[in-house]
Amino acid sequence: MSRLGDARLYLCTPDRHDLGDFVAAVCRAGVDIVQLREKSLTDRALLERAEIAREAAHDAGALFVLNDRPDLALACRADGVHVGQDDVPPALARRILGPDAIVGLSTHSPAELEAAEGEPVDYVSVGPVVPTPTKPGRPGTGLDYVRLAAGRLAGRLPFFVTGGIAPATLDEVLAAGATRVVVVRALTEAPDPAAVAAELAAGLRAFAGPANR
Repeated sequence: MSRLGDARLYLCTPDRHDLGDFVAAVCRAGVDIVQLREKSLTDRALLERAEIAREAAHDAGALFVLNDRPDLALACRADGVHVGQDDVPPALARRILGPDAIVGLSTHSPAELEAAEGEPVDYVSVGPVVPTPTKPGRPGTGLDYVRLAAGRLAGRLPFFVTGGIAPATLDEVLAAGATRVVVVRALTEAPDPAAVAAELAAGLRAFAGPANR
């Protein structure tokens, strides 16, 4: 949990042919948490790929969580699981993984944010600030939702801002009150993902103000 408290840069990635090398490179460059989010694999295949990502993340000193599946997170010795509003309830994820695992929850509205405070979660994600291909059809929450989360959760529960995070958008998200971000395409589609990870990590470190806890 102390490592989660210090984490600022969070990668959410699908499976890819170079998964281990990719995860290792971006974690060495500054990614603190890696989430494997892959909906198309069988359970056995997902478990195999999760173990590759976990090993690469751990070797580089980063945390590893699996999307949606606390049972497979337990099986692959992940540090925890991230669930959405329509996935396994956080309380069940906590029961499966135990008190020492990380449980994260997606939120997309003020009502969901308020409800999350009563769940056994260690962090929440907030967004997406803008619509993204990762969640087709989901509207963007805008920066006002970031401001709301910053005012409501600061000092109480870590939150990571999602949706369109990239070097070019980082400053405006930080100005709205974020100190932690989730990145997807800015790293997964980058010609040099390690360079982008290093740039984002440097921007987060340089931002004045403590991480939200």
